Amino acid sequence: MIKRLTSKKNLNDAYLQVFRNKGGAGVDGVSVMELKSLLRTHAKRYTQQIERESYQVSPILGIEIPKSNGKKRMLGIPTVVDRVFQQALHQVLQPIFETDFQKHSYGFRPQRNAHQAVAQSLKNINSGYQCIVDIDLKSFFDEVEHYVLLELIYKKVKCRPTMKLLRSFLRAPILISGKLHKRKKGVPQGSPLSPLLSNILLNELDKELEKRGHRYVRYADDFSIYVRSKKSAKRVGNSIYKFLRDKLRLPINRKKSGIRKPLDFQVLGFGFVPTYKKGEKGKYQLVAEPSKWKEFKTKLKYLTKKTIPASFEERISSINLLVRGWINYFKPASIQAKFKKLEEWLRNRLRYCIWHHWKKPERKRKNLIRLGIDQDQAYAWSRTRMGGWAVAQSPILRTTITVKRLKRKGYVSLLEYYKR
Repeated sequence: MIKRLTSKKNLNDAYLQVFRNKGGAGVDGVSVMELKSLLRTHAKRYTQQIERESYQVSPILGIEIPKSNGKKRMLGIPTVVDRVFQQALHQVLQPIFETDFQKHSYGFRPQRNAHQAVAQSLKNINSGYQCIVDIDLKSFFDEVEHYVLLELIYKKVKCRPTMKLLRSFLRAPILISGKLHKRKKGVPQGSPLSPLLSNILLNELDKELEKRGHRYVRYADDFSIYVRSKKSAKRVGNSIYKFLRDKLRLPINRKKSGIRKPLDFQVLGFGFVPTYKKGEKGKYQLVAEPSKWKEFKTKLKYLTKKTIPASFEERISSINLLVRGWINYFKPASIQAKFKKLEEWLRNRLRYCIWHHWKKPERKRKNLIRLGIDQDQAYAWSRTRMGGWAVAQSPILRTTITVKRLKRKGYVSLLEYYKR
């Protein structure tokens, strides 16, 4: 296997993937832009060291990044060279383990995605399995026991150099605030290997659930089990808790885990509400979580902040990129009803940016005249004491800086993106 890992084609594919993913520099400060020249000079030496089991893995750089709930999580960034070899290792391990992965595991696998996971959740709920065992794994990526994971991999990978390289990546120390910390467990997020390794470990959970005949959905470390009654949910929850604790050595977060009904349950940013359609009593439909709407609006608010040093075209481009990504993700949900109010607010924010950009009264007067306002009215509005936000919502801007004019500048409405 080590020869497949260090083959020219595998390493070239790994380099291209790392380069496409970009990402920050590791502890050595080398960026992905410098990676090509570095590999040209040293690739042969690196591969020989890997084959001879003498390759020295660099420490990973620990960086805390904010989460949407206001807390922080630790991201582990390997050096760009280590990322290439981790990606190369991923590429030889993935096909070996993929055939053993279960059908209701949707995260970080070929031809599988979050939408499929959410659709399966909805299908389970609408099939009458409306008592949901929602288990939150406590700091999963920090709690993975190396020996449990390595034993699972060794069953299929008997190649000593490959296993030694994998173990080196797992045990690499982490540099946090200038201080090195040893690692005896955990798979840091930020590594090309971490999604695959999480699937290898949690595939044991999937197999256990399949063996027991349970309906479940798993996306990486996010999983839920669907049963018909609360009594069954309690029994299943307790037994799976023991399996995770005793077999996989994984703790659960008791505060975030529990038995849910569809209205109290969220999965991958989606929630569930009754349909209220004739003949569909007891059925549910998908909605975007309230926190996701709030997060979306907060990002739009930032992009339309009047003090950002950006041209109007740059703002529109950034907004369109955000809107397209958000709507593409939440398209399976019923989101259309909220668009009208959000759309009006967003257009007024853009009008406010334009009004603020005009700055001086004389410039405002001239621009209002160009937009078709008579001279007296343009003069009066250009000298108004009303605040900018009030002006943006007033007829003077809404009838001049119209939707049609905004579209000429590249603005695309939420509804248009939704219908695409």
